[in-house]
Amino acid sequence: MPFFSIIVPLYNKENSIANTLESIFNQTYTDYEIVIINDGSTDHSEEIVNQYTDKRIQFFSTKNNGVSKARNLGIEKANGKLVAFLDADDYWYPNHLEIVFRLYEKFPDAGLFSTSYEKRFNAKSTFLANFKNIDANSNTFMIVNDFFESSIIDSIAWTSACAVPKNTLNNIGVFDTSITHGAGEDTDLWIRIALKYKVALATYVTATYNLDANNRISNTDTLKRNFQDLNKFQKEEKTNLSLKKYLDQNRYSISLQYKSAGDPKTAKKYKEEIDYKNLNTKQKILLAAPKFLYNFLKIIRRKLILNASIKLSAFE
Repeated sequence: MPFFSIIVPLYNKENSIANTLESIFNQTYTDYEIVIINDGSTDHSEEIVNQYTDKRIQFFSTKNNGVSKARNLGIEKANGKLVAFLDADDYWYPNHLEIVFRLYEKFPDAGLFSTSYEKRFNAKSTFLANFKNIDANSNTFMIVNDFFESSIIDSIAWTSACAVPKNTLNNIGVFDTSITHGAGEDTDLWIRIALKYKVALATYVTATYNLDANNRISNTDTLKRNFQDLNKFQKEEKTNLSLKKYLDQNRYSISLQYKSAGDPKTAKKYKEEIDYKNLNTKQKILLAAPKFLYNFLKIIRRKLILNASIKLSAFE
């Protein structure tokens, strides 16, 4: 039985899947299997994968059911002790699995294991993840004191930089398939885990979040996405102030997405559920701004990131 099962959901990633797989084969830690779920690809993704003859690869094809069902099928097929996730347009540095293994050895009772990561917007704009109250590049192993507080800016858990024990998934459940097009299925799972288990973090940068990749599901039209139900945690957020703040930050983000997409009714619904004490001044201004002004500011922000390598965030 391998120690790691690496789940790779694959949908029309012919331009990136080879780099993703090479980043796995370049790992210094090699006790793993790769479970690739071809989620109804219509391009040459399957042909590229079939060029690899490594016996550690398991390849399954299904009709296009979405990333949550693809990952869940991968989890079902997984034989490893820890399930690691890697999307087919992201990639790992060679030390990723080794760092996660060392993290597991230090904190074997944790229910979620994460590493630091970088966010790549294009060839000249790459930024280190920003964890609140934690130095993301300090090369230490730790149990995160407050997962929700530390994830206010960038999440401690990003899918392609974390691993979960198979036993944890058996107890907590897997990805919620009612959430579609990357509209929070991962966030929903991390919340459920963090409410029940310790979260371990290695502040080594071992993965790259490739935000300029083609065909990212997060770029799907907002009005076609089914977002996670944040109110399913209403009971817990009444007594957990950090969780309430974390959920309000997500409500804030979703509200802005609906405003930008031209659905003020849904934007208002999310907005009304926010305790404004959990927002900073910049966020309050953006929520109050008319659609045309908000969309204009989004364009300016994106140009600053892509052309001047200047990162602006209302979360900071």
